[in-house]
Amino acid sequence: MSITIIAPPVPSSKWKSAFATLAPNIPVFEGYKLNKPEQIKYATLWRFPEGILNNFKNLKLIYSMGAGVDGVLADPTIPKHIPICRIVDPEMAFSMSNYILMAVLQHHRQLDAYKKAQKEKYWAQHEVDELDLNIGVLGLGHLGMDAALKLHQLGFAVSGFSHSPKNTPFPSYSGSEMDSFLSTINVLICVLPLTPQTTGFLNKFLFKQLKQPTFLINVSRGDVQVERDILEALDKGTLNGAFLDVFEQEPLPKESLLWTHPKIKITPHIASLTREKESVRQVLDNINRLETGQPLLNQIDRDKMY
Repeated sequence: MSITIIAPPVPSSKWKSAFATLAPNIPVFEGYKLNKPEQIKYATLWRFPEGILNNFKNLKLIYSMGAGVDGVLADPTIPKHIPICRIVDPEMAFSMSNYILMAVLQHHRQLDAYKKAQKEKYWAQHEVDELDLNIGVLGLGHLGMDAALKLHQLGFAVSGFSHSPKNTPFPSYSGSEMDSFLSTINVLICVLPLTPQTTGFLNKFLFKQLKQPTFLINVSRGDVQVERDILEALDKGTLNGAFLDVFEQEPLPKESLLWTHPKIKITPHIASLTREKESVRQVLDNINRLETGQPLLNQIDRDKMY
């Protein structure tokens, strides 16, 4: 039984170290150009060349090295019979929710205005209507639901939208109810998975459905947003600000207009980072489940892409 890690150098080396600590007797390799690829039964993947899994004829399980699986499913050559699983870490949800709360509160309590006033040594108090914030969470999966529930528990007016109906303690919408969802919000938090249906979802057509100036927070995937449409919506006032953690191209090119736009906050895809040891524990647990005939945890639905 052998495992290979196919990923850029930094996550690959960290994962290999975690495997060495937690399962020192299991052979773990890095990369796909191996002398004996037939020995590989399990693969953990992140940003890998299309078609390389064909080298591993005895592959039994594939693991995405993050919460999203869009990068894995983008390879159409992966055999349909091989199960694909993803990482579901409660601490990732905790981290994501904290990031979202930070972004919401910075906007709501007008931190930019106070930073400007401090720079100018000007004593300025800005009124805040605590009931004027209407937050919409777009995507009620594991991460989105955690954030929505925490915002709701803090007393914010929250609503949610998901592909299918959800049982929630706050108003939630699904299917063809997007217009109703967008009609009352002035903060839009995107936590959608990247699928063919959500690619380019945050675009000018969606922004035109907003009924009031709205603050955008995107912590999902860069390809879910159309950056030129975000810039246009900000300049028109349809959006009154944006807090972006993900981008169409990462790292964000230095020439991108997003860097210098006065209404945009940028962070380098750090809203929720993968913990290597916890992730490796989940991989090892599912390997044991597969070998002993038990149901796999966090196996994705290839049709839904999550």
